[in-house]
Amino acid sequence: MIAAFQKDDVLLADIAAASLDEKTLHVWWLGQSGFLVQWRGERMLFDPYLSDSLTKKYAQTDKPHVRISELCITPHHLTRISRVTASHVHTDHLDGETLVPLATANPGFRLYLPHAICPEALKRLEGSDVALCATSEHVQHSEGEWTIRGTVAKHNEVVRDAAGNSHCIGFLVQCGPFRLYHSGDTLWHDDIIAQCRAFGPIDIAFLPINGNKPERRVAGNLDGPEAARLAKEISAQIVIPCHYDLFEFNTASPDAFIAECRRLHQPFHVLRIGERLDFHAQDELDDGFAEPIDDGECDGD
Repeated sequence: MIAAFQKDDVLLADIAAASLDEKTLHVWWLGQSGFLVQWRGERMLFDPYLSDSLTKKYAQTDKPHVRISELCITPHHLTRISRVTASHVHTDHLDGETLVPLATANPGFRLYLPHAICPEALKRLEGSDVALCATSEHVQHSEGEWTIRGTVAKHNEVVRDAAGNSHCIGFLVQCGPFRLYHSGDTLWHDDIIAQCRAFGPIDIAFLPINGNKPERRVAGNLDGPEAARLAKEISAQIVIPCHYDLFEFNTASPDAFIAECRRLHQPFHVLRIGERLDFHAQDELDDGFAEPIDDGECDGD
């Protein structure tokens, strides 16, 4: 079992001690594709999976999900969470055993997710006090100094509903001077590059590196070198790898990612689970958007 860098009360103390400086963004990797982002005291979770629901579900099957990394925090201990994402319907991104206790600790948080998976999300939320914010490539949610919109994601194909909304998305987020891109689960797609470039300079990109191997019998992702190249294409100031070291059957070493980042001179940072990165704003960052898009609505359940 891979030990967390910090967990439980130590992790909570580290989160509480993070500065409220408006020019500093704090990021913690929570495992798999889950990240906690804090800016000026406001907290957002990207695709949290903080349970053993999949390990229990597949324990007696031919596809066991054996956990290989420690769980760093249980969801009911996370507080002051106002925004959460779920990039697609797979349980390690839309987990009822994470979201329901999270809603108990943070009633009324906004859950950003693809239009097409809202009905399934309501089932998994079990009546919890959560506001669903349907999101797509064509919708922007603006809330004070936070802006959230979707991007296309290819996992393993781009699947759209009758209205043209993708079932799997990534997220572009601006909070104050910072711009973030969380891809969700995806393979390479040129529209990702165009949408990230249109959003503006990306400060931090969170990209999967576990790859796409049919023998795993699950939809795949970018591998390490592809993630490094995508980060370079969108001119990310830093790329952080994710979606590895959780399940024994579906992981990859970050070594190839690191090697390709170094070859491309692409800045990167490899976090350990529960570890914090402090990212400082550059004074010259442009606060504008490249193009106007429609404002989205948050719908309660």
